[in-house]
Formats: sequence, structure tokens, C-alpha cells
Amino acid sequence: MPILSVEHLTHVYSQGTPFEKTAVRDVSLSINQGELVGIIGHTGSGKSTFLQHLNGLLKPTAGKVFLDGEDIHGSRDMLHSVRFRVGLVFQYPEYQLFEETVFRDIAFGPGNMGLAAEEIRERVLEAAAFVGVDEGWMELSPLELSGGQKRRVAIAGVIAMRPAVLILDEPTAGLDPAGRESILQNILDYRRRTGATVLLVSHSMDDVARLADRLVVFHNGAVVMDGAPAQVFDRAEELKEMGLTVPAATEIALALRQRGIDIPESIYTTKYLQKLLLSLWESAGGEG
Repeated sequence: MPILSVEHLTHVYSQGTPFEKTAVRDVSLSINQGELVGIIGHTGSGKSTFLQHLNGLLKPTAGKVFLDGEDIHGSRDMLHSVRFRVGLVFQYPEYQLFEETVFRDIAFGPGNMGLAAEEIRERVLEAAAFVGVDEGWMELSPLELSGGQKRRVAIAGVIAMRPAVLILDEPTAGLDPAGRESILQNILDYRRRTGATVLLVSHSMDDVARLADRLVVFHNGAVVMDGAPAQVFDRAEELKEMGLTVPAATEIALALRQRGIDIPESIYTTKYLQKLLLSLWESAGGEG
């Protein structure tokens, strides 16, 4: 049974007014336990609206959302528990930090779960370790931290609830390359140690190409592609027509094929492209 699924999900903003807009239309999708799913699509494609349904922040205009086979809007108790079991990290989450200390910010979610003080502390320190938050920061004000450090604290606040599903909307936006890679490795570490399901929204095709088990592509509020990265990036020209980019390796492979070099279409990571080009060079008599 999928851990998360949606059936014929539609969301209409300002329904019945002159400003009515359908942001998500008739989406049916299942997410399996432990998957890392990349969610991609241009700005305004419906990604964020879709994600906010998965932990009940938005209620569908039509359709249903299920967690472990149970309708999340089936009862008040179910909806309350979903908020803790499906953790959502918004884009630029550091702007949502509000407590006086780092410790209290990370502890906010577990505190709302009604846990004992000792368990809250255990979860705070565990989540901090997952994302590289130094214990020496705990009594500092979040305002004293750098942007990247604040981002880690915000993510730790969601991880401290130990969600079975972790949803991250552009978690590396605005970070330098080193900071971006560090955050991504922290997320992978959390998934590896806990078995959590991860949904990752990113505009970096290179990141989702190498990290995701599966990609879901949104366009005009609908899911237009759903498959392994190789399957999705095989349709590079269609992605470009939607205003999306493709991984650098895919772009290079396309250019080489246009020049008559016999390179397969299913190339989407730099590592694979390097290996393939080296093999071609050696078979042509190169040395090295």
C-alpha cells in the first residue's frame, strides 16, 4: 500500500469569483514508502499547491488525499496527526523562525505533540545532528545565525517531529554550491537512517537527476510525466517546450548526438556521461 496517495485532486482558488483559478486539476498519484521523489515544473505549474494538500494545509476542491490508506480529512484527529506525520519545509523556511533561541525553535513542533520535556530534548538534539546544527548554537537567537545556518535550524524543526514523509520545497534555494550540497546530503542521511519518504521540489535538474528515484513533472496544474529520471529526461525536448531545463549531461549528450556522435538518449548524470565518453575515446584508440 502506498504511504501517500491522491485521487482526482483538484484545487480552485477564489472559486465562484472573477478571480477563480484552477491551480491543480484532476491529479491522481501514489507515493511509496521510502521513495525519494523529485517534483519539478515551472513557476505556477501547481507544485506548491499540490504539496500543501499532502499534510492538510489546503483542502481539495475535489478529490481526496490518503495517508496509509486513510482519508486525511476523514476526522479531526486524523488531520491533526497528519500535520506531524507529513513534515513540510517551505521555500526559504528561515523566514519562519520566531522563537527566542535555536533550541526553542527546533522544539516547537515536538512541543505541540504533547511530548515530555526529556523526549523533546532528545528529538531536538537528534534533529540538530541530522542537519549539522551545532549544539553550541542552542541558546543563541536565530537572528545571530547566517542564512545557511538558519535554513538548517528550520529544517531541523520539521525533522524533530520525526515525520514519516518529509516534503521540501526548494530547500537549497539561494545557498552557495557548498551549502547546497551539504543540505542535500543531510536530507539523504535522514532518509537513509529513518527510511522516511522524501518529496523534493527543485529547479536544479542536476540535483534531482542524481538524487531522485522517480520524477513527477507538473505543467498547467496537471501531472504530465511520472517515471524514473532516465525516462523523464529522455523527453528532453518536451521538457524544454514546457520552459524547463534539463541536466547539463543531458544537454551535452543532445549536442553530441546532433553532431553525429553515437550516444544513447538515457543520459542524465555527469558521472555516467564521463564514463561513456571515456569508453568511446578508448575504443577510438585513445590512451590514458
